[in-house]
Amino acid sequence: MSLRRVLSDVPGAAGRSRRVGVRPLHPRAKFSETYRVAARISRASDLCEHLFVSGAPTILHADLDAFYASVEQRDDPRLRGLPVIVGAGVVLAASYEARAYGVRTAMGGARARRLCPRAVVVPPRMAAYAEASKAVYAVFEDTTPVVEGLSIDEAFLDVRGLERLAGSPVEIAVRLRHHVREQVGLPITVGIARTKFLAKVASGVAKPDGLLVVPPERELVFLHRLPVERLWGVGAVTAGKLRERGITTVGEVAGLTEGALVAMLGRASGRHLHALAHNRDPRPVQPRRRRRSIGSQHALGRTPRSLDAVDAVLIGLVDRVTRRMRTAGRVGRTVVLRLRFSDFSRATRSHTLPRATAETHIVLATARGLLAAEIPTIERRGLTLVGVAVANLEDDRAVQLTLPFDSYSGGALDTALDEVRSRFGRSAITRAVLLGRDEGLSVPLLPD
Repeated sequence: MSLRRVLSDVPGAAGRSRRVGVRPLHPRAKFSETYRVAARISRASDLCEHLFVSGAPTILHADLDAFYASVEQRDDPRLRGLPVIVGAGVVLAASYEARAYGVRTAMGGARARRLCPRAVVVPPRMAAYAEASKAVYAVFEDTTPVVEGLSIDEAFLDVRGLERLAGSPVEIAVRLRHHVREQVGLPITVGIARTKFLAKVASGVAKPDGLLVVPPERELVFLHRLPVERLWGVGAVTAGKLRERGITTVGEVAGLTEGALVAMLGRASGRHLHALAHNRDPRPVQPRRRRRSIGSQHALGRTPRSLDAVDAVLIGLVDRVTRRMRTAGRVGRTVVLRLRFSDFSRATRSHTLPRATAETHIVLATARGLLAAEIPTIERRGLTLVGVAVANLEDDRAVQLTLPFDSYSGGALDTALDEVRSRFGRSAITRAVLLGRDEGLSVPLLPD
């Protein structure tokens, strides 16, 4: 019996052509029937191959559907059922109605409107998305104490050991989806598997607004039928290299030796894809991991910018990054500058400071030094994106104090500015060089 046929027997499932997935289950569905079907799938195949992970699918990957666009449709009933694009210059999010026309995230706004002339374009409301994310994460935390946030709209949840308290993983997932819909008003898709990688793949296959369980003995059957792009880390470049050699499915990747993949893609990528193609992913769900870096970036578009304009963008980015660091109580030692040129090539430059800091003037001076070294390249190749990050983060309470050898006020000025912005808004006070300039969007982050 095929996987598609068996899964379509699950109560509440609605079969769709060319897609294997479990459609939304009603909260009052008969879970015993669901697990009876899952057990039938398990008995129909070979024994579990990988004993280093749990014997049962207990990892959930929960992913909000078209998050920004869904929030807009939730808050404005007139947008429901219409193709919605968030962001005019660059598409930040597209509803599934817009995606049906080929509109995708990060696509240029002009091209998106050509593909979908009927689209309703709305400006982003980052504060609304941040509030919605907090509400969804509150549901996650109520579901299980083991939550690993990936971004503001997706997370891994480990529900192992909760059977007696909360029911089976399927029951927990159904209840989670119901609570997110009822309490936050947003659709969410959940994939369930034994590994983090496969749970994420399952949620991708089940989208939108779906639920998919991958039983242990059907893991490779399910995985090997998928296109190579489903493998974590396979982007356009890697997929192109594989397809040039006639490798189009995960199963065909699994049929290659690790050595062949290493020769084709390099040591790190080859070993990584060989493991994932066999569903070897021993990583546990790790709750409350602190960030390794804090950063922000600004797309400049194709229009040439003067060096003064680029410097102003850099100042705004450093202001934003260091303010986020101080809010999180973090300091860092490594300043990272990321550039994207007009020919789509990229460059990353970094400098490690002698001591950790979150002071704006120190990070800015370092970032300016990195940028100055790249001016010849920028003048020759053009610049379309600037990004700044601070890495090697640590808790600011763990930093040894240093003597004030110069007359600078230390963090007093930064603290005063943070208090003003916190009380009166981000635009209440700013640098003169930033007046009248577009500082770009401040994307909400997960709590650190």
